[in-house]
Amino acid sequence: MNWRKYFTVALVMIQAICAFFFVSDILMTLVGVRSSPINWQTRELLEIGAALGLVLGMALGWLQFRRMARAGRAAEEKLRRASSAFMDLMEERFAEWGLTAAERDVALFAIKGMTTSEIASLRGTSEGTIKAQTAAIYRKAGVGGRPQLLSLFIEDLMEPTGQTPAPEQEQIEEPRRAAL
Repeated sequence: MNWRKYFTVALVMIQAICAFFFVSDILMTLVGVRSSPINWQTRELLEIGAALGLVLGMALGWLQFRRMARAGRAAEEKLRRASSAFMDLMEERFAEWGLTAAERDVALFAIKGMTTSEIASLRGTSEGTIKAQTAAIYRKAGVGGRPQLLSLFIEDLMEPTGQTPAPEQEQIEEPRRAAL
């Protein structure tokens, strides 16, 4: 368990103990359960401690909320950048392969996981046209099908910038370049 989990657990425990004190105090007063009354100074000190605990829990909860909101915004920004980088990469590859505008659209829909019939419906063409366009896309990209097309982009995204491919990777990519 890291310190953030301990922090969250401690926050919940402090608030639970303080809330339990106030609720049990009210219930015991209503039911008349107290066997012996406590002196007023002790009672006041307990109430002040419980109130401070709730205020502390509220302040720590607010800090935790702000930290989580900041982390959420950072994650959204990273996702936006990754999405932008992926779109840039796709456009770069589409240009390298010499895809037409129609083939670019079909390739994008295929990468998104749409079926041939869904793509045909969206583009207002026949399934035969989409099949011909996907075959042209796969030929230009040097792949055998949709999974390999998607894996090209995944591989590109996973390679650190500036890293040269391994020799065996160069041998695989050579036929792909020759096909262009």
